[in-house]
Amino acid sequence: MRVLVVEDEVVLADAVARGLRHEGMAVDVAYDGDSGLEKAMITRYDVVVLDRDLPGRSGDDVCRRLAADGALTRVLMLTAAGGLADRVAGLELGADDYLGKPFAFEELVARVRALSRRATPAAPPVLRGPGGLELDPARRTVSRFGTPLELTRKEFELLAELLRAEGTVVSSQDLLERVWDEFADPATTIVRVTVMTLRRKLGDPAVVQTVVGVGYRLADRAAP
Repeated sequence: MRVLVVEDEVVLADAVARGLRHEGMAVDVAYDGDSGLEKAMITRYDVVVLDRDLPGRSGDDVCRRLAADGALTRVLMLTAAGGLADRVAGLELGADDYLGKPFAFEELVARVRALSRRATPAAPPVLRGPGGLELDPARRTVSRFGTPLELTRKEFELLAELLRAEGTVVSSQDLLERVWDEFADPATTIVRVTVMTLRRKLGDPAVVQTVVGVGYRLADRAAP
């Protein structure tokens, strides 16, 4: 899941981003409306956590532009004004949900996850791949030939992306953008290293194939 936090209170924005990353999400941050809108127009986010009172371009204007764009991105609007009239105004601008400040972080996480499910087209309850591989996105479980596997958050998300691709090649750049965030160095070896540890945990026969110079895919069938 990829999230954009647009909040001008730097300490709050960074704290929310750290917390969401700890929950396994890829998070980018913008501290004003102009840069927030620019990021949202360039990158496909599942959810934008948007402060209403921003310097420069207002949160209202950012929300209005995102709604007019017709993207699947969902908007959770934040504001210090939590009255009924304010909530109604925010929703009428195109926001999908509204949360008043101060808020409990646990509630923010729950609302972001709920909006993400609405932003993402319905997926099978369990993703299945070659070699007896099964991944349950809802329960966050992975097994192979019925044996449960312990994966890190990034290994889990990377495997989920490969399963959703159904055997087509996913480039290293796409994996970097979908599983990590904008601060990941494009020249880093983090994708290759994560694939390597994932392969080791999945065991034999090998199921993740490297397409040299392009990216990775799951084998049509797991060859011995």
